[in-house]
Parts: sequence; structure tokens; C-alpha cells
Amino acid sequence: MRVISCCKAVPEEQDIVVAKDRQISFEKAEWKFGQYDLNAVEAGKQLVEAAGGQLSGLCAGGNILDNSKMKKDILSRGLDDLYLVIDESLEQADTYQSARVLEAAIKKIGDFDLVLCGAGSSDLYAQQVGNQLGELLGIPVVNAVNRIMPQGDKVIVERALENEIQVLEITLPAVLSVTSEINVPRIPGMKDIIAANKKPVTKFTLSEIEVTNSLPSSTVLSTLAPEQAERRLTILEGESEDIVDAFVKLLRAELK
Repeated sequence: MRVISCCKAVPEEQDIVVAKDRQISFEKAEWKFGQYDLNAVEAGKQLVEAAGGQLSGLCAGGNILDNSKMKKDILSRGLDDLYLVIDESLEQADTYQSARVLEAAIKKIGDFDLVLCGAGSSDLYAQQVGNQLGELLGIPVVNAVNRIMPQGDKVIVERALENEIQVLEITLPAVLSVTSEINVPRIPGMKDIIAANKKPVTKFTLSEIEVTNSLPSSTVLSTLAPEQAERRLTILEGESEDIVDAFVKLLRAELK
């Protein structure tokens, strides 16, 4: 089975700075691969361990992807090889642009059985790339997958709906977006980290995957942190009936 797990570089959440004017700064942020994408990598690794085959990683983004520390980290998590599409125009890519670039890169890579995506990116969490990628590739696509079981040229997947578990049989090739509940990504050991240095990394430019127009179909005009509202804390003490009466009076006063 040939599995391709897609992943995206995102800023470390704890390093993001919010200014007084609610502007968000990433200048001091370290970069990493998103936590939801690590679930997709781990799901791919478990499938290859169960059914045999090869697990490749695929990432599209700006020059930050050429970071040796990041490449070693993602390769140490079970990938056999890594493909990167690097271009400055992809630093602000929207979901459709990202899906187009991933589609072109996958066609360049060649035959595959399964493409895995995380539930959403850790920065925007739009939850659209997997669905758009499946549509562009013209193959079945299913999101919110909690379990994957290989079965020859098909996979059986489970999805947790509001009141029930949905079980689907999907013919390969296909695109699946997995939830964070599907697994716990493994922590690489020393042998995994050392072995990552020897694994192949292939870099593509947009022209090499025949993407001529990399302009996003949408533009972010502004990103602001939510306004901080002061919260009033009222502590009621006493017998239960008295507390209930006081609580009701407070609610009535606020609702007037």
C-alpha cells in the first residue's frame, strides 16, 4: 500500500504574541508541523505496519519548509521519504490553492493508494483541504475518520456521528481526513531520529509540478485577536435555598 500523509508548517502556539491593538505577531515563533497532521502521519504509519507498503510525507509551503530540524522531526515519525513543494507564494496559501498544489505534487509523485490529511491545520483549522483535494483528484473523499482498517483494494473506515458510529467501505485510491481521536502520535526514539538523516527528501518548485498560477483565490485582509472582556465574579455563600433566590435575583437584574 502506498500512503501519502499531508502536513503543514505552523507557528508554535506559545510563541505567538498578541499586541495591545489585537494584532498578532509570529516574528518570535518557532515553526513546527501541526499536531493534527501528526495524527495523519501516525495513521499512515500504522496502516503500512499492518498491510505493508510505503509511507511518504507531502508538504507545501514557504521557505520555512527548508528547515533541517523540521524535516528531521517529521521524517523521524515513521515516514519513508518526504516531498516538499517550496515557494514564497505559498506562505499565505488559502485552502483551494493548497489543495491545487498538493494535487499537482501527488500526480508528480505517481501511483498511490491513500492520501491522509489531518482534521484541519493547527493555524487556520478551515477543514477544507482534504475535501477539495479529493474533488480535484476525482477520487472518493471522507472526513472525520476515527478508524481505518485495510482490506485489500479497499479500506473500512469508521466515523463518529452525533448519535451513532458510521462504517463505510471505500474503494482505493481515496482521500481521508482523520480526527485527533484516531491515535496518539508516537514520540520518536533516538534510533528514529538518527535514521531520519538518511531518508530521502525531494523538493519541487511550482514549475516542476506544472502549477503556473499560484495566486490565492482569497486574501486575508486582517487577523485580530478577540477583544478581551472583563468578567465579573460573584460568589454566593449560604444555604442552598438562599443561594438559589440570590442567584435568580442577580439574573433578573442582568436581563433587564
